[in-house]
Amino acid sequence: MAPVCAVVVAGGSGQRFGNPGGKQLVNVAGRPLMSWSIRAFDRSDKVGHIVVVCPAERRAEMRRLAIDPFDYDTPISFADAGDTRQDSTRAGVHAVPAGFEYVAIHDGARPLITTEAIDHAIDVLMGDRSLDGVVCGQPAIDTLKIVDGDNIVETPPRELYWAAQTPQIFSVDAMKRAHAAAIAEGFIGTDDSSLIERMGGRVRCVQSPRDNLKVTVPEDLRPVTAILLGRMAEGEDLPHVQ
Repeated sequence: MAPVCAVVVAGGSGQRFGNPGGKQLVNVAGRPLMSWSIRAFDRSDKVGHIVVVCPAERRAEMRRLAIDPFDYDTPISFADAGDTRQDSTRAGVHAVPAGFEYVAIHDGARPLITTEAIDHAIDVLMGDRSLDGVVCGQPAIDTLKIVDGDNIVETPPRELYWAAQTPQIFSVDAMKRAHAAAIAEGFIGTDDSSLIERMGGRVRCVQSPRDNLKVTVPEDLRPVTAILLGRMAEGEDLPHVQ
């Protein structure tokens, strides 16, 4: 059996995006935004199941628009989103079927992730048993400033910094323990890795494509759409709709 279950988090309200229905079902280059992420995981032979985390009241809509019309081979199930992203992630992790050793947590609003990047990150994690997880991302290329209000306090060496993305891939057991500890101690992390890190877990950064952009506001759709259309023009196959 493939060792990894993907958890695609699609529980956001779309407040910053400005769409009451959220952004996950917005049409991007011919298919709903979140379905691009599902497609990338579906194409990995290392992923044996996909859990989509979304609001309970939107489950039928998401299945009808983002799952049923497309020819996915990987089994897909749902988990109910919580009040926060951390709550949603926890629900997704606990919905991972028995038998999977690893969970790959991914933002449904990052449609540009590639199967190659997913497989590479999984290989890095599985190749080093001392690791509790890996985080896809990119080393910082901009000069960074620490500021107090508008005043620059310090210019730290940028080689120490990475921009964290998703997927973030962990041992299922470690992620469950990390969530339990966070609940017990009232900790809210800025990403999934921070829950593992605070427990002393060893997490490694793995470079993913720099264009693994997250759609947060409407203007993010323009570059994302352009990149997807460019990939198709360069020979990637078009989405297959049943």
